[in-house]
Amino acid sequence: MRLPIVALIATVFAFAPLCAHAANPSPSNAAPSKITSAKSVANGLDAAAKARLVGEHLLTLQWIGWGDLSGAGRLSVEDSGDTLSASGEQLGSGDNAGDYLRMSGRIVSASRDGFVFEGDIAIRVHHNADGAECKRSGTFHFKATGKRRYWRMQEMDNPCDGVTDYVDVYFRGI
Repeated sequence: MRLPIVALIATVFAFAPLCAHAANPSPSNAAPSKITSAKSVANGLDAAAKARLVGEHLLTLQWIGWGDLSGAGRLSVEDSGDTLSASGEQLGSGDNAGDYLRMSGRIVSASRDGFVFEGDIAIRVHHNADGAECKRSGTFHFKATGKRRYWRMQEMDNPCDGVTDYVDVYFRGI
């Protein structure tokens, strides 16, 4: 009779750590929590995101020109402490004189492959929307995919006309 009691005690001690683990979960099986690092800033942009974004970028809309980038505009991203402000424009010339792309706002978050811009985007293309300005305000997502060296705005459908706008912000140094 003594042997079964010893086996029972051994079994209890063998499973006790598992029961305690279930009652008091460790980080490996606990619900995910937000991790804050010393590199994080209030707006969700870490040092690596800032390094990629702060500075001058080429800016294009395919209707105005984007082939060899000689007609590209500029987007300036500035670090204002807890905010990255972004503003710039591309102006058409030649057959596209009077056309433009303008952006003004702030970058509110960034990831390895993109960023989120809040602000205004105004587009005027002479052969779209009867040549009227199409202004959008709100939140816009820019993403780089594959081997592209630019972030493309994901909200491509022009709300003022039935066309697609490719708004691209190029990596610095291109």
